[in-house]
Amino acid sequence: MSFLTQLNTLTPTQRIQRSHVELMGHAETMEYASVIMVGKYEVRDDVPTACTNGIDCRYGSKFIKDMVDSDLRGLIMHENLHKTFQHMFLWQHLYDEDGRTANKACDYVINLIIADISRRSNGFITLPKGGLLDERLRNMDSQTVYNILREEKDEGDDGDGDGEGGDGFDDHDWESGKGMSQEEIEQVGKEINQAIRQGQLMAGKLGGNQSRALGSLLEPKVNWREQLREFVSSTAVGKDISTWQRVNRRWLQHDMYMPSTITENVGRIVVAPDMSGSTEPYVSKFLSEVQGICVNTKPEKVDLLYWDTDVAAHEVYTQEQLDKLTSSTKPAGGGGTDVACVSEYLKVNQIKPECIIIMTDGYLNGDWGTWTAPVLWVIVGGNKVVPPMGTAIYLD
Repeated sequence: MSFLTQLNTLTPTQRIQRSHVELMGHAETMEYASVIMVGKYEVRDDVPTACTNGIDCRYGSKFIKDMVDSDLRGLIMHENLHKTFQHMFLWQHLYDEDGRTANKACDYVINLIIADISRRSNGFITLPKGGLLDERLRNMDSQTVYNILREEKDEGDDGDGDGEGGDGFDDHDWESGKGMSQEEIEQVGKEINQAIRQGQLMAGKLGGNQSRALGSLLEPKVNWREQLREFVSSTAVGKDISTWQRVNRRWLQHDMYMPSTITENVGRIVVAPDMSGSTEPYVSKFLSEVQGICVNTKPEKVDLLYWDTDVAAHEVYTQEQLDKLTSSTKPAGGGGTDVACVSEYLKVNQIKPECIIIMTDGYLNGDWGTWTAPVLWVIVGGNKVVPPMGTAIYLD
């Protein structure tokens, strides 16, 4: 039986099912077996290419109809790597800022993994035509790649670097993530992490290969992002209300429609990055996460203060401007570290926030200042100093 004849004897759904079995049984991909089983998958005529919402996968019947087996396996791996790295949830704020660039950033990260598997497996899986690939972006997360692409875009480049151009071969369902509560997102994260552990355990028992990229997701670590979100949600809490405008997804599996709980706007938040030289590599990552938190919690106002020995710049962002914070901000300062200048600045200008978030290397010229609101210290660069007041988290 020829290859084309064989394709015609299987329905698109059957080809997906067969590819799942093949991926689960191959030494290079069996560690993803449990992730593949998370959520549902379906083949639909109204899906132009393929996509995932971070849990479920959808494949376009016409898109995969004549796709060779290795490309189909590569496509399935692509969607499930989005699930593995929880792209649709972790980088929602990037999509809100620049959807096209966020899509490409996520694709660049996982397509390098597919390319590596393809080489090791002699083409058992291959990257479908149009897949974005750029070797210079290796060993970077989606935020870092996004920042590079945005910078190139601002400089007049197409944002594709030296890699293949275009927007990739699939779609990304970011909108489903917006309808989920933080509790639901955390539950999905637990399911994905458990699936990764199960897959790695199975691969170890059956002689499959275990990738460093996947293993790094399971390394025990303190998640500074979660700590940062927890601080804001616990110190700047709005009033919870129910809304029928966003259905609670947890009840849909029981064929019941229930309202979601949302939080009304919180008040004013101060964000103050230390601009001494040693903190520079962390500023972009810090501000990006703060922006994501603020987009979700919707404070009435964010005061962004850049400081060294004095407050060098004060930017104010209203609720409507929050999604532009990282792209429009202009950092200033760069010498010395005297955080007391921030508390003094707030006092002189009668700024009374609900909470204050300060990023610093912790090597201060003076004291730790005097504060009238809860303070979170995000301490970078490996310094484990313990501030005399407030709460500290550490970003290495």
